[in-house]
Amino acid sequence: MNFRPLHDRVVVKRIDADEKTAGGIIIPDTAREKPSQGEVVAVGPGGRDEAGKLIPIDVEVGDRVLFGKWSGTEVKIDGHELLIMKESDIMGVLTDVSSKKKAA
Repeated sequence: MNFRPLHDRVVVKRIDADEKTAGGIIIPDTAREKPSQGEVVAVGPGGRDEAGKLIPIDVEVGDRVLFGKWSGTEVKIDGHELLIMKESDIMGVLTDVSSKKKAA
C-alpha cells in the first residue's frame, strides 16, 4: 500500500467480528454489526500545537485499537477496505496480558 496519512490521521483495517455467539448460534452477515476493533496500518507524523511544535502520535503500526462505531471515513485502497480517522477517534490500544506474563 502506497498511502501515507497526514497530520494526526491513522489508517485502520477492521478486524472481522466472530461469526458465532458464545452459545454457538451463527450470526448472518446482514445481522452482524461492523466491528469496532482494528489494526493500525499506517500513521501520520502527528499534529501541531499553537506554537507549531510537532506532537507525536501515541499509536504505532501493528497496534490493535478500539474505536467508535461511527468513527473515521471508509475508503478502498488497493482492494482493501480501510478506515482513515483522527487519533482522537481511537479510544484505546488493546494489549495482550498473557504475552507480557510469558516475557517476564
